[in-house]
This record gives sequence, structure tokens and C-alpha cells, in this order.
Amino acid sequence: MKINHLNSNDEFISLYKETKNVLKENGILLNKKLGQHYLIDDFKRKKILEYGNLNKKDTILEIGPGIGTLSLHMSEKVKKIIAIEKDLKIYKILQKRIENNNIDNIELINQDTLKIDFPKFNKVISNLPYQISSPVTFKLLDYDFDFAILMYQKEFANRMVAKVNEKNYSRLSAMLYFKCEILHLNDLSPENFYPKPKIKSSVIKMSPKKIDNKKKDILDNQYTMVSKALFQHKKKTVKNALVDSRHELNHSDKKELNQILTKLSKNNKALDNYFKKKVIKMSPEEILDLSIHLKDIIKKNKKKVK
Repeated sequence: MKINHLNSNDEFISLYKETKNVLKENGILLNKKLGQHYLIDDFKRKKILEYGNLNKKDTILEIGPGIGTLSLHMSEKVKKIIAIEKDLKIYKILQKRIENNNIDNIELINQDTLKIDFPKFNKVISNLPYQISSPVTFKLLDYDFDFAILMYQKEFANRMVAKVNEKNYSRLSAMLYFKCEILHLNDLSPENFYPKPKIKSSVIKMSPKKIDNKKKDILDNQYTMVSKALFQHKKKTVKNALVDSRHELNHSDKKELNQILTKLSKNNKALDNYFKKKVIKMSPEEILDLSIHLKDIIKKNKKKVK
């Protein structure tokens, strides 16, 4: 299928001008609160699509397609695109562009990404709305797919790839460690977008890991709760962090939890060593082991934390 707007005279018009023209023609003012910053660097766009290693068997999920900066180009290379756009005005613009270019392999959905189930897909390519980066990332990891090429705020991406004892090591780093492989591919400056955001962006490749059901249950429950408690105080020792964030473990009495933890570690050298360690020096494997050690005090107060 041909994409008319990329042929003839338009090939001489910069992506920046094309984007501004489309928005102006439709009387659209972008909403920065919704993370509406559109890619206007054609070289960066081509690189992102190259990272996707696209082929005619692919069904691509795109979250926040905007006016079709990526979608319209991808449509020639893949079997199908599932594009989810929350903003009704932007949705209608993209719908019109799809129709005008006789594209028949883009399924356009006007919904909130966080409130719907995704149709089947095998790859994700998206310039994500940055304000929903975390919930979208974890939602994606509940699905089975090959890999995702995603644009994030650089600060968020740095936390995704951070290692133990690094400045950016965080709950996000620890949570993603068991769920996926993360690869930093590229950085983008504010000048690569319209309107210019105040922050830099990064392109990340995310490949899901296979996890057995037993481990997944621990990760989704004890590990999530313990990680959330620990990283609220990542410069403190593990024991102090747990006590100070006791509400995350459903404990209200500071003295009582301190006594419980002291008793648990009394004849358990491994646990005692963990308790004396700084949170930022705890590897994901150690946090997982700690979570298993603490399962009895968590189990009776069990709740799922997102």
C-alpha cells in the first residue's frame, strides 16, 4: 500500500513542517499534560523503525500514535498495527490520514491504554506518553511478545537500566530486573520533538523474560511489597527501611515490627546480614531472597501492591 503523503512534493517537506501543517490545518493545540510531544526528526524516526526489525508477519502495538508519525511509515512494512490513542481530536486526525492514504492495516482505537485489554501483538513500537511510563511498562509485561522499542524520559530510562549501588538504582530497576532485558539504544534531545519538552528522551529495547508461575507469584506479591518498602529509604539499612515503611507491609506498630525482625534474624545469619546492609547495595536477587525470608510476616497481612 502506498502512503501518498510521503511521496511526491511532501518528500521535500521536513517532518517538522509536516507535523506543524497537520496540526494547524486541524486547529490542534497540543496538550503537554498528556505528554503530547511529537517526533520531528526524520533520521531518528528511521532509526527507531530500524530497531524494530519490522517484517510482514509483525503485528505492532503502538501506544499514543499521535498524528501517525511512526504508524504511517510502519504500515508498509508490517502485517498490522494496533494504535491506541486517548485524545479524541488527535484520533480523528489520524483516522482521516489513514483513510486519505488508503491504509487498511491500522486498527485505530480511541481508548485509555490503562483501561483496556490489548489485542494480540508480537512487538511494541511507541513514543510513550511520559506521564504513564511506569504503569504502561508493567502492564505490557503482563503480555507475551517478542520485544518493545519504546521512547521514555531519559531520567526514567536511566532508572530502568541502573545497576546495584548506582545513583539511579531504584525500585523500578529492581522490579524490571526479573521481568525483562533492558537495552539502551539511543538518546534524543528536546529539539527532536514538537513542541519541545523540557527533558531529554531515550530509546529503550525491552525484551520480556520467561518466569515460572511460582516465581511470578512471589514477584507480584512479597517482592513487590518489600521493594516498595525498601526503596522509600534506599540510603538506610534494610532493617530500618522496612521499619520506617512498615505500612507497605501492613504493619502499623513500629516497635512491634522491629521486635519481629530482630527475632527473625537472631538465628538467621543471612537475614541478619541483609538487615545490616544499605538498601542501595541490595541486588534484586538478594531482595528476592529477603522477600522469601519475610513471607511469614507478609503473608498474614498480604495485599497486592501496584
